[in-house]
Amino acid sequence: MEDPKAPTAIRIFVDADACPVKPEIYRVAERYGLKVFVVANSFMAVPRSDMIERVIVSEGPDVADDWIVERATPADIVITADIPLAGRCVRNGATVIGPTGKPFTDDSIGMAMATRDLLTDFRSAGATTRGPPPLSRQDISRFLSALDLAVTRLKRKLNP
Repeated sequence: MEDPKAPTAIRIFVDADACPVKPEIYRVAERYGLKVFVVANSFMAVPRSDMIERVIVSEGPDVADDWIVERATPADIVITADIPLAGRCVRNGATVIGPTGKPFTDDSIGMAMATRDLLTDFRSAGATTRGPPPLSRQDISRFLSALDLAVTRLKRKLNP
């Protein structure tokens, strides 16, 4: 019988449809022996590993997001650039990191949502806005550092 007081294993949930740092996630997860769930609404190639699970959800708005939110706990890490998904996962207590290494927290999610809503309003008024710039080496390095730090903090928290 499983001990309910035993620490929960750290898992990584990837909002995979537009995630540019999947190879980096796989490398970090392999180093730490973490289970990764790659969630998308269409087939996506993933490395063959017992520790990486491809989850294909049905088509529809927020179906992948809902799948992740229903499972993300304070012992988990969620990788996403989707601000509303990040907010929902932060409310669940999960550690949430964007592909550029920016952590989403209780303190930062409000400003991120406000900025997103403002840009949406600009676009609906006919303004042309640019999408995010391509990831730089610095962004990838920052992401790897943030993910490593998140894993280290969770390991300490779960195994004091």
